[in-house]
Amino acid sequence: MTRQMIFKMERTGLLDEGEHVTLTEGVLPSSYYYTLDAARARSLAMSPNVPFTERLRSGEGIVRSIEENERGFYVTVEIEE
Repeated sequence: MTRQMIFKMERTGLLDEGEHVTLTEGVLPSSYYYTLDAARARSLAMSPNVPFTERLRSGEGIVRSIEENERGFYVTVEIEE
């Protein structure tokens, strides 16, 4: 089963489509959040808060798309669970 998740990236050029990334999990009082790390750098993009019931089971994924809009850069990652 695959799952897609969108991450916010602050500037362009940090990741490429097709790149393998590692997901680092952080814990908040009522949810989780995830940051994307790649072989060349750490903490490249951040997820929105994820409820405990939707916690990821995998710690890695593949960048499928990178889009820019007026609010910034958004990275879609496909995660195999």
